[in-house]
Amino acid sequence: MRTVHLVTRRALIAAASLAALASPTLGLAQAYPTQPVKLVVGFPPGTGPDIVTRLVGQKLETSLKQSVVVDNRAGAGGQIATQAVAKSAPDGYTLLIGEVGSISIAPPAFSKLPYDPAKELAVVAELVRSDFLLVVPVQSPHKTVADFVKAGKANKDRVNFATFGAGTPGHFGGEMLAEQGGFKVEPIHYRATGDAITAIVGGQVEGAFVSTALGSAQIKAGKMRALATTAHARSPLLPDVPTFTEAGLPKVDFSAWFALFAPAGTPAAVLDTLSKQAVAAVQSADVKQKLIDAGFTVTGTSRADAEKMVKAEAPRWAAIVKQSGFKGD
Repeated sequence: MRTVHLVTRRALIAAASLAALASPTLGLAQAYPTQPVKLVVGFPPGTGPDIVTRLVGQKLETSLKQSVVVDNRAGAGGQIATQAVAKSAPDGYTLLIGEVGSISIAPPAFSKLPYDPAKELAVVAELVRSDFLLVVPVQSPHKTVADFVKAGKANKDRVNFATFGAGTPGHFGGEMLAEQGGFKVEPIHYRATGDAITAIVGGQVEGAFVSTALGSAQIKAGKMRALATTAHARSPLLPDVPTFTEAGLPKVDFSAWFALFAPAGTPAAVLDTLSKQAVAAVQSADVKQKLIDAGFTVTGTSRADAEKMVKAEAPRWAAIVKQSGFKGD
């Protein structure tokens, strides 16, 4: 009996050793996380993406039992931050709050993009979406979308349209509006969010698309006027602002999604842990309400659903970019 016991024990040890060799990332996944996690976001503090990042980060600190550091790497419409994470070690400790601009729009818009999101990033979970508002300066004579379109058609020159950077959703939203309305726009690209807001408030441009998350406070403060929302229904934050469908331009339909990404090659078990905790974070009652109050629609989808969404967005935005004729480099 003793001999049988020893043989069985040795067999178990051998089997365990083989399992460990077959799954070299198993130890990492089981131990994760053992150090602080960095959340990189491509926009300045106080902006909508930053709000999402900090709310999610606070929840992840509790669930992961590690400190979560927010790293604002603003510039180039989120591309600087996206590149930084794409080139980081695939260990689950450097993550990206990525958005449609740097992930889905930038690849077809910029031929010399220094990263490839499809190959260098892994989708973890979709977090939220933000719809957009067509806004004009408060001193603008335009009170409706019809007014804006009529003036655009009558204008011999292009309509000056502010954007938060070339290749951003608001940039191509302006092109989409112009195509549907039958007029031409001249995108004025601002490097900083604050500069674009200043231009809109000061009447230096004729219009812009701003996210509901960013624009609602400015509109309520009387600093700019909203003519319509790209959402399918009116925002509870701005119930008097009609949808583009109500305004007669239903094809002006776009939104910005925000999702959690990790460098490609990050162990699947780590991605699963992050996905579960990130979804739980945005779906938690307190965070969800704060996000809604800030103008976001909470999604909180699984890894599989988020991957499908990102894959579907690529050809959609590629077609929009091609139609606009825009070439970033």
